[in-house]
This record gives sequence, structure tokens and C-alpha cells, in this order.
Amino acid sequence: MRRQRSTKIVATLGPSSSTYEMIRKLHESGADVFRLNMSHGSHDEIRERHRIIREVERDLDSNIGILADLQGPKLRVGVFANGSEELAEGARFRLDLGEAEGDATRVTLPHPEIFAVLEPGANLLVNDGKIRLKVVDCGKDFADCEVVAGGTISNRKGVNVPDVVLPLAALSEKDRDDLEFVCQLGVDWLALSFVQRAEDVTDARMLAAGRASILSKIEKPAAVKAFDEILKVSDGIMVARGDLGVELPVQNVPPIQKQLVRKCRAAAKPVIVATQMLESMIESPMPTRAEVSDVAAAIYEGTDAVMLSAESAAGQYPVEAVTTMDAVAQQVEADPTYREILVASRKVERSTVADGIVVAAREIAEATDIRAICCFTHGGKTALLTARERPGVPILALTPLRGTARKLTLSWGCNCYVVGTLSRFKQAVVNGARMARSKGFATEKDQIVVMAGVPFNVPGSTNILRIAPCEERLIFAADPE
Repeated sequence: MRRQRSTKIVATLGPSSSTYEMIRKLHESGADVFRLNMSHGSHDEIRERHRIIREVERDLDSNIGILADLQGPKLRVGVFANGSEELAEGARFRLDLGEAEGDATRVTLPHPEIFAVLEPGANLLVNDGKIRLKVVDCGKDFADCEVVAGGTISNRKGVNVPDVVLPLAALSEKDRDDLEFVCQLGVDWLALSFVQRAEDVTDARMLAAGRASILSKIEKPAAVKAFDEILKVSDGIMVARGDLGVELPVQNVPPIQKQLVRKCRAAAKPVIVATQMLESMIESPMPTRAEVSDVAAAIYEGTDAVMLSAESAAGQYPVEAVTTMDAVAQQVEADPTYREILVASRKVERSTVADGIVVAAREIAEATDIRAICCFTHGGKTALLTARERPGVPILALTPLRGTARKLTLSWGCNCYVVGTLSRFKQAVVNGARMARSKGFATEKDQIVVMAGVPFNVPGSTNILRIAPCEERLIFAADPE
């Protein structure tokens, strides 16, 4: 299913989008990757959604990526005797390890690891930052706080600790069980929550054991500080602006988003911009102008993908939300300014032969009448390097591995197709030309760029580039072997 845009769309599945009919509509409307949120739904529900996605994929003969988003450890206060209490600005409030129900002066915070690293002056954010507490005094089992921003505090509200690196693993016991479950199902991507350091990612990679690619969610200040190290050990990145906007001043999030997107592109690793992109469409068939501008800004920055969360999972208008994102992406990418921004932000990398090959392919395609860049890829690296260049012509990513094709559905501009195993470059040229014609990227009168590596089916061996005619008799005339 050919898209008329290069930016990809990730849609979260949930109560509003669990049937075959709805999932098929979402894919036909523009969803390239489906997100399974492990914070909601039983294993049986997740298994059924996975099965339906693969059924839609088979029925439409269209590669679909599946991203399983792990919940991560959840920090929450305990319960109150009255269910909730009002905290006034300037009042004192204690968090401790006591088991008694809470009142207007204290509540349980059943996480000794938090108290172990707290220091006076640290901030604690409750209920997505609606309540802000500043630590005045603390010990191994308590924190006496001043209420900086008051409001209603109630049972089991979430707690954010933005000022310290918590001695917590990114994977809880639930996450470990979920990780094994979805890897056995056969998901393509694992989104890792609560990442604070590169070691969090390597731990998850060991458990995944090559069965899924690892995408790190950047949602904590510690992750922003350690981003370069986290990026090195990740296969992709999600800029999770929800929690990031809670733990950091909201005005800091847009420049951080722009910086992270550019670093991901330079590293040839896909990046998703996520959270509250079309939030009003949970209840409205039309987005706000500000939301459209937000989605457009992420696309102008060159992000690989934009994501819908509750809009498609629990909203009243999931298809309309996907359709809106698709329309915004097409309109932005048709704007000449979009190409100007991509070119201006391009960081030329020529440290390897493969880097030089893909740069040459892009330059040739943009300087001549080339209709597409066709790359044969085993593990996906050649396609990722090509996508990093953000060429002005379509990318055909051809691979003998279904898993590679599904993984690349998250990458900018990649039109992914599964082909047979090749043994000679001549076969690559013929297959590339046939695919370009059959999928509508070129006619018999056109030319394409073909890239591949010899020996074939060896990851990272890209070393050949050829300008190939799409008319079959000309291919054989040019290369009679």
C-alpha cells in the first residue's frame, strides 16, 4: 500500500480500535505502525490485537509494523482514609513508608528507593505535576515537604521525581513478563519506558535477544542528559513529551524535541514524536489549529514518525485522527520549505563505504531524472542510511526478510517490500526495476538508482551503486551476463 508521504504514522490500539474492521480502516487511512500499550489490556487482549494486525497485513499484502510499549515502573502514593484531601499552598505534607491510610498531613509513598536518593530542595510532582512538593527535610523512610502548588490529592496518584536519578531498573517484573510475552508473539519494536541511562537499554536488549528492536522513550530529564549514550545503544527513539513536559518546564520541551530529532537523524535511527498531538480529537471530529501546527512542526523538523495515543485507542474518532495526520503530512511535505529545511539540516556522513554510497545515490537522484532509489537490505542498515539522507525521490527498501520489512515501516520514506534471496547483482537490478514499475514508482521509460552489497545477504556490506533503466530489454542489453 503506497503512501503519498514519507513521514510515518503510529496509531495506538485500544477499546476504540480492536476489531478487524477498525484496524483495517486505520491502516487504509494511513497508520503504518500499530502500538500495543502494555499498560492497558490483558495478555489475551494483546494477543488478539496482534493476530488481527497480521491478518490485515496478509489480506492487504502490506507490511505493518507492531510496537509493544512496556509500562515501566509506576511510582504512586498510597490511599487516603477519605479518598482524597486538599493541600493548600504553603502547607506542610509528609510522605513516608508508614502503612496507615493518609490524611491532610501525610500519605504513604511505598518506594524506599526514592527516599534513598532524595535531598532537601528536591521537587516531587504528584498527579502529572498538578501538585508540586518541595523537600524540606528527609531521611531513609520519610520526606517532609512544603506544598508549592496545591490541589486535590487522591488515592494512588502518580509521583514524578525530576531532580534525581532513581536507583530503579527500567524494567519491572511486569515489564519482564510482558517483554517475553510480546517477543514470543513476534512484535517488531519494544518501546522501553522509564529510561534513565544507557544500561537500562542494554538490559532490555539482553532480554529481547534479537527478537525485537529496542526503542527508548525519552521522558525523564536524566535521559535527556544521557541522550548521546542512550542513542548509541538504542535502535530508535520516542520523544515522549507527556512525562517530559511534567518533569521539565514546558517551554524546554520544544527545543529538546528539535535537538533529539536531529541527533537521531544524524545517527540514522528512527525517531517518533509522541503525546497529545491531536488530543482534542478524542472527543471532537476536528482538531484545533494549534494541534495541527504541532504535528506540522514535528514533520518540518524531519521526524520519522508522529504518533496517536488516546486519539486512536480510546477516542470517538480514531479514523478521522489518522486521516488528519495523513493530510497534514502530505500538505507539509508538498511545501517547498519542507525540502529546504531537510537540506539545510542534513549532516553529511562519509565515514564508511556504505555512507558514501547512499550519499552518492541521493546526489545522483536529485541531480538527474531518477524516479526512485532502490536499496537491497538484509538487516535494514542500508535503508536507514538512505532514509537519513532524506532524498527527494521515493525509497524502495527490498529485503528477503519479513521482519526487516516490518521494522522499516517506522523509518522515513521507506516503502518496504519482501523479495526472494539474491545471489548476483544482476538479479538486484532486474528485481528493483520490476518492483519500481509494478508499484507505480516508475515506468519503462524511467531510470532508478540500485544499491546492494556483494556478497549478498551479509548485513553492512553495501558497496555497489548502479543507474538502471526500468525497461527490461535495456537492462539485459546493458548487462548481458
